[in-house]
Amino acid sequence: MGGLGFPHLGHCVVVNTKRKAVYLRSLFTEGIGMRFSRRLTPLAHNVFAQMDQAKAEARALGRTVIDLSLGSSDLSAPAHALAAIEQSFRDTTSHGYLLFAATQNFRLAVAQWIEQRFGLQVDPQTEVLPLIGSQEGTAHLPLALMDPGDIALIPNPGYPSHSGGVYLAGGEVYPLPLYPEAGFLPDLTAIPGEVLRRSRFLLLSYPHNPTTATATLSFFEEAVAFCQRHDLVLVHDFPYCDLAFDGYRPPSMLQADPKRRVTIEFFTMSKSYHMGGFRIGFAVGNQEVIRALRQVKAVVDFNQYRGILDGAAAALTGPQDCVQAGVDTFQERRDKMLYYLDNLGWSVPRPEATLYLWAALPTPWREDSIGFCTQLVRETGVALAPGSGFGSLGEGSVRFALVHPPRVLAQAVTHLGEFMRVKV
Repeated sequence: MGGLGFPHLGHCVVVNTKRKAVYLRSLFTEGIGMRFSRRLTPLAHNVFAQMDQAKAEARALGRTVIDLSLGSSDLSAPAHALAAIEQSFRDTTSHGYLLFAATQNFRLAVAQWIEQRFGLQVDPQTEVLPLIGSQEGTAHLPLALMDPGDIALIPNPGYPSHSGGVYLAGGEVYPLPLYPEAGFLPDLTAIPGEVLRRSRFLLLSYPHNPTTATATLSFFEEAVAFCQRHDLVLVHDFPYCDLAFDGYRPPSMLQADPKRRVTIEFFTMSKSYHMGGFRIGFAVGNQEVIRALRQVKAVVDFNQYRGILDGAAAALTGPQDCVQAGVDTFQERRDKMLYYLDNLGWSVPRPEATLYLWAALPTPWREDSIGFCTQLVRETGVALAPGSGFGSLGEGSVRFALVHPPRVLAQAVTHLGEFMRVKV
């Protein structure tokens, strides 16, 4: 018996005929043609990957990058949350896998927070699910709700992962156009009947990323009734539930569907509590939908480290002055950034919520937001998010993330003015 060794593979392949030896040799001399899932095709174009490359090129040129392209809060997580995580580190029983039953303390904290925040009672056993960030939850949910060829109703513009999860599930996206003259709210009555018959869920997200638009409780009640009529799950991504200004308090979709007949709502600790890097969020809603999402997650993960859940529970149940402090910080940044841009001659709508500004580009760049943003960061180091990354109807706009103190925002606008050949 002859042996053919391939040291670069880390093991030896043994064959017993010359024919097999020739075949194996041909594989390594000619290469193996790899095939990848067709699900990757709609994910191939990613303007944020282009922006990441442009930022890397700017740094390679020695520029200091002022990154206003990502909505990653620069504020610190609450001290009481960090203390709870630190305490967990020292408890060696926290170092193992964490299955659903062991997340009970966190789920109880979520249920308590929901009651205090929105006046609703939910079952922490059947209506609450921990997530590795709300993005993970919204991306996995289509796997629980859709079969290949089913349709999801997704706003355009909107957050990219909302569509990405649909494509990974083999589903199709029916874009719901959002227009400024309609307050960036979708016209649900305009959806064709044949589309509704193949649709499985409607996704909404208010306060909205990227447009910063808000919605009323009455609009949410209309959306709940619409989904009940058409046998749809209503998915609400709600990361900016606390980041609202001038006394505005965003309603929860759960308040429009207090019995959770059709609704699942996604929350994150990244915005209110500045814990983005900890990757912690949760879903609350219809117990059947929660159970289905839990089945998907059971195949994918064992939850995150228990200490992170302990810290998140401490954040939800501890002093809440940190939340208002964050709101005050971002409101100040909003006001100053609007002032800086106005002095530049760039009029931008005043957002009622989120940590963003959504700005229509000046005419010369109105049809090339990615070109504007990549050129801007390469030449000045200022990074913005191109509107085209949020869908076709985002083209012509850019998103500013207010994730730096006012002095840095002022520097960014100075560079922006130089780039646009306009004196600040």
